[in-house]
Amino acid sequence: MKRRERVSSPTVSPVGAIVLLGANLLPLVGVLFWEWSLWSLLVIYWAEAFSAVLVAALKVLFAERGSPSVTGQMEPLHELREKRGGWAIRGSWPPVYPRNIPFALSLVGGWSVTVFPLSIAYWLSVDAPPVLTLNLLFGLGTLVFAQGVDFVTEYIHREQYTDVSAREIMRTPAQLTALLLPLALFATGGGRTGGLVILVGVVLGKSAASLYRFYVEHIGRPVFGLGDWFETDENLSEPPPEIDLPDDDVQARVTVSAKSVLLGSIWAIAYGFANRLGLGALVVTGFAIIARNPVWIAIGLFGVGIIVSTRVLSYFFRYGTIEYQRRGNLLVAYDTLLEAPQWHVPVNSSTTFSVKNAIADRLLNTGTLTLSSEGGHEDMQLGPVADLDCVVDTLRLPVEETARPDRDPVVIGAASVLMLCFAAVPAGLFVSSQISDAMAGTITIVFAPFLLLPVGVLLWAALSRI
Repeated sequence: MKRRERVSSPTVSPVGAIVLLGANLLPLVGVLFWEWSLWSLLVIYWAEAFSAVLVAALKVLFAERGSPSVTGQMEPLHELREKRGGWAIRGSWPPVYPRNIPFALSLVGGWSVTVFPLSIAYWLSVDAPPVLTLNLLFGLGTLVFAQGVDFVTEYIHREQYTDVSAREIMRTPAQLTALLLPLALFATGGGRTGGLVILVGVVLGKSAASLYRFYVEHIGRPVFGLGDWFETDENLSEPPPEIDLPDDDVQARVTVSAKSVLLGSIWAIAYGFANRLGLGALVVTGFAIIARNPVWIAIGLFGVGIIVSTRVLSYFFRYGTIEYQRRGNLLVAYDTLLEAPQWHVPVNSSTTFSVKNAIADRLLNTGTLTLSSEGGHEDMQLGPVADLDCVVDTLRLPVEETARPDRDPVVIGAASVLMLCFAAVPAGLFVSSQISDAMAGTITIVFAPFLLLPVGVLLWAALSRI
């Protein structure tokens, strides 16, 4: 099995190991002297797993190495994966890389819509949930403190962020969550009781797994073949994707049209709901409207508003802060906010320029070019810009034709009629006297994703021919 090679030194600070060992063995004191039960251990380890998710999401933001894309998977705010460069929030700390934000959101969002609500629902359903005593809170705080010490002393001060990718960091909270499953089964089967041998075995097993995970992450040499339980054949890391800036002086530069970028972000909003968190927000809002519950309606609309606003800001950050520069024989996309180049291509026969038929450009009379280069970036875009012809002349680009397709009233009319036909289906449910409004609303929510797809395609077809 292929393993990634670690660049960092195999030495490790003893502080992190001692704190981790003490924190993991503290529940043993609770079992032997404080009469902790399986439920108590479940609460402790659940809180540790949740804090591990939050700490891992923080670590992800600083990860320096690149993360390969996952086939068939789209992270929240996926367009930020293409950003290069980072922000330095503290002088002695590494920069935060916007390209890692989608992974951090995916990690936290996965817990928010799966483990967290299920845990709360089960906690409320049990007859006698465990009481949070002082010694239980002390044990919980110790485990959380151990993760904080590891983050500061090992990850930041010993610069472990230089040797990991965002996807590698995401494995640890997933494995810790998986370790909770046997404990949860014991707890649900045995209630608040459990033999002393079982309780001690759970604590020692959890401590051994945590220490071994710590050893593998910091030393990098699995023993006795146990690494097969934690590692996979999948490559989770690649070299940092940052791009070097060409040495040539800037000969010409142009900026984008902010209005056109904002208008184009409307289409990107749909991607914000094409995941578990987005669909969950829509479902909660829909059922809250059916139930006419003002509190849940407000909560649902607040969640939808957050998703919409973050999608717009993310899209604008992707395209609205770019300045296009001509440097010698190269065309450079330079992010003025991050002060880092995003991509550069040679302006010669190896690069192909074509006019993008963007809806925002047709409505605002702006222009956008798409670029393709041999062995170059997969998603290169110049614009939208206020005057495409002027930009072509300023940057001296080999583009002869900048016109978009002519308006087509036939396509616009046909697409509009078909959209009305699809919209008539849910409208007919509410008009029908044989179906209640609640049933009509439920059917609409369930089948809305199947209706929105063809309606969205037809709307795009109509607007693209205005």
